[in-house]
Amino acid sequence: MKQWISLFTLIVSLFTGTVQAQDIDKTKPYEMMAQVSEMTFARLKAEQAAIQSDPNVLKTVVDEELMPYVNVRYAAYKLLGTHLKKTSPEERAEFVTAFRDYLVSSYAQVLTLYTNQQIVLEKAKKIPEGKRIISVRVDILDSARPTVKVDFKLRKNKKTGEWQAFDMVAEGVSLLSTKQSEWNGKIRKEGISSVSKELASLAQQPIRLEGSK
Repeated sequence: MKQWISLFTLIVSLFTGTVQAQDIDKTKPYEMMAQVSEMTFARLKAEQAAIQSDPNVLKTVVDEELMPYVNVRYAAYKLLGTHLKKTSPEERAEFVTAFRDYLVSSYAQVLTLYTNQQIVLEKAKKIPEGKRIISVRVDILDSARPTVKVDFKLRKNKKTGEWQAFDMVAEGVSLLSTKQSEWNGKIRKEGISSVSKELASLAQQPIRLEGSK
């Protein structure tokens, strides 16, 4: 769990501006990630007083600045894997909503640990025609720790041409695969609705600042 808390820190640190949301071109994945990073980081600085007063403000920051660039449904469906075909449309909708809320809460909690690490994105590359899934390498530089290399996986929408993140891989470990292993047994034994309810409950937990009781 501690490993993935650190990895959550990395993904949130990436999406940390002065850029307006409507100016971000989702058809250019490398530029998009850099701009979202700048935008979120600027907002964190601007709202520090409000965050210190009410840490749950971080959920709003994540919801408005980060989540528009995450393909929650695709990630949720991949997480369900073989269970997906056994679910009803209502169960799938419930799971996607609960999974999204869980991510918002998880990312918000991790933002309390953000210590202004230096984020270095790889230079933009030409994307082969027809390629719909790419990985964008990010180096996280921290003077107190060795450099960590993380690959963010993004998927292109065939109709709109826009890219969204859906997974991250650090040290060869996929966040989605890890969560799939964590919840697979529970889904099999208790059903998807049970896991959805658990995620919804976890999402309701208040955000706590580091050092607070």
